[in-house]
Amino acid sequence: MIRRDLLKAAASIAAAGGIGQTSSAARGRSREPYVETKDGEKLFVKDWGSGAPIVFLAAWALPSDMWDYQMAPLSGEGFRVIACDRRGHGRSSRPGGGYDYDTLADDLAAVLDALDVHDVTLVGMSMACGEIVRYLTRHGAQRIARIVFVGTSATPFRLQTPDNPDGIPPDRLEYFQRHVLLRDYPQWLEDNRQPFFVPETSRAMQEWIRGLMLGTSIAAILGCSRSQASTDFRGELRKIRVPTLLIHGDTDVSAPIDVTARPTAALIPGSELRIYEGAPHGLFLTHMERLTTDIRRFARR
Repeated sequence: MIRRDLLKAAASIAAAGGIGQTSSAARGRSREPYVETKDGEKLFVKDWGSGAPIVFLAAWALPSDMWDYQMAPLSGEGFRVIACDRRGHGRSSRPGGGYDYDTLADDLAAVLDALDVHDVTLVGMSMACGEIVRYLTRHGAQRIARIVFVGTSATPFRLQTPDNPDGIPPDRLEYFQRHVLLRDYPQWLEDNRQPFFVPETSRAMQEWIRGLMLGTSIAAILGCSRSQASTDFRGELRKIRVPTLLIHGDTDVSAPIDVTARPTAALIPGSELRIYEGAPHGLFLTHMERLTTDIRRFARR
């Protein structure tokens, strides 16, 4: 009886507050859900709220829905929050190629140009940090006011070379592509579930993320994996001149802080590195309120 009453009360509150409904401001504005890229692909775009724009870019193998726990509160606090599904992800087109950083940066440019947004706070997670860097290199910072790297896994350079001895050996990358991702990607997700979260993360939340990742095209999974592991951003990072905040967990095993966030911060002039103690790669969920607060404060500078 108590549980039923609580559910009724929750439903009443949701209905009264308009939870799950579109605001009157948003309803009065026509926004197309798709943007076409220069090579004819379609990118699904979420565009909520009004005010200063914050544009979110998703992590490897994840669609824009991963950011819902940041976008929902921020859209009600004076921000226009925008996110798109990368090609091959979510509801966007699923081409067999185009997963190099030049093309992905051009896709981002297509979205920003179509929406004609300015003074953008650009937030990227994991491999998307490389998309931000390449976008600035190819398209400039005219639309961008500030950038946020969350759990960067692509920068500064992940592949092992003579001048990058701590990187991933090329044969290990090849093995991962051929004998892991192309053999049993679902099992790999299961095997690597626990390090992505914290013990308090509910099984339901874990399954939600796993389901999102299973919905990604295998062509995108392979292409993006290779791009983020093999692209050298060291020279481009030194040229960044917009305010930059890096947020990273010190227990991130997907992107160890000493080979990703710390050297990245050292290369970007004037950047700030904020370390979350005990945070894994999935900190956008495990530390959602703290991350949302940090993004909000940085976007209001």
